[in-house]
Amino acid sequence: MLTVILGVLAPVAAIIAVGFLWDRLRQPFDAGFVGNLVYLVGGPCLTFTTLVTFDFTAGAQRLALATLALFAVVGLTAAVALRALKLRPRWYLNTVLFPNLGNMGLPLALFAYGAPGLAMAVVIFTIGSVLHSTVGIWIVSGKPSPVELLKAPLLYATAAAITIHEFALPVPEFLLQAARILGGMTIPLMLLSLGISLSRMRIRNTARAATLAGLRLGIGLAAGFAVAFSFDLSPLERGVLILDSVMPSAVFNYLLAERFNAAPEDVAGAVAVSTLASFVLLPPVLALVL
Repeated sequence: MLTVILGVLAPVAAIIAVGFLWDRLRQPFDAGFVGNLVYLVGGPCLTFTTLVTFDFTAGAQRLALATLALFAVVGLTAAVALRALKLRPRWYLNTVLFPNLGNMGLPLALFAYGAPGLAMAVVIFTIGSVLHSTVGIWIVSGKPSPVELLKAPLLYATAAAITIHEFALPVPEFLLQAARILGGMTIPLMLLSLGISLSRMRIRNTARAATLAGLRLGIGLAAGFAVAFSFDLSPLERGVLILDSVMPSAVFNYLLAERFNAAPEDVAGAVAVSTLASFVLLPPVLALVL
């Protein structure tokens, strides 16, 4: 079991470390360009090629419902916890609510469960991305943001894949192969970008960063197990949902906090601390779900 767990975590940690060292050695890395490349091209292509051949069974629908339930439980619990700790939900709720389903969730599901696990993780990632681009922006800005959702290429890639799958529409092989190649760059670029981000983030308030990281991982872990066993999920679906529930805080939380001036330094610290802490928490979680 230890060998299996190391086989899941070691590649993720190694690629993150490459990104971290790359930045420490002052090598050039245009984070904006890479981020746009993943957001506009790589992510949608990965989602499209995964979902277009995905078996949308009743189990997948239950996984989608379970994912929505997970976000609801974590969100409500986090809001109560933050108010009890006298921390402003507008500033910090996203940090606890939205895990890193892309940079870490996708590769961990792939290394742990192979292609079937990646397909499950893409479903969860898509739902999380839609919520983050709407509810997440609404939370930190105080204003609803349906327009942001309409700008997201991931939405159209998902809609296209589901339509093609449901109506058995033909897809030219050259187009599918091109999308596979472009989608293949997504996971390594996400992990490298995470390493770069960790290198550039600064922890100003260690106590607050640790508190927020503890809430993200603790609430996520408890809610993940509770929701996963409340729905009639297969062992694979349950395992991927639990893994995703204990992902660290998403880097996008920091970008939103910076954009809306919502305590960005505290959020950056929480992202960094929760990412490091997740490598301590993940081995026992993997031992339980694999």
